[in-house]
Amino acid sequence: DVQLQASGGGLVQAGGSLTLTCVVSGFTFDDYAVGWFRRAPGKEREGVSCINVSDGRPYYENPVKGRFTISSDNARNTVYLRMNSLKPEDTAVYYCGALESSLPCYSDFPFGYHYWGQGTLVTVSS
Repeated sequence: DVQLQASGGGLVQAGGSLTLTCVVSGFTFDDYAVGWFRRAPGKEREGVSCINVSDGRPYYENPVKGRFTISSDNARNTVYLRMNSLKPEDTAVYYCGALESSLPCYSDFPFGYHYWGQGTLVTVSS
């Protein structure tokens, strides 16, 4: 079974940084993509960033472009989301998701993800 374990959330002041971690297990091959998503209070879940694990191709949605960096460590089956210059509007529960795909992860992002980890809360104070 595919399983994802997200961690790394916390409370940080505006302008600060956090790194989220998503440990992935259960995929037989590395033709899969991992995405980060978030749900802010009172809002729908939105896509944040994704990466193709096989070749490390990243993609970022506009609100986080230039501030967040997604990366993967295939030896550790782990995907990271480094979040810099955090803003109060980044406050949300963050989730990692995965799907089997050899296409660029932005092809249909944020749709199609059907494996999910539990959320991790990020709170950015002003």
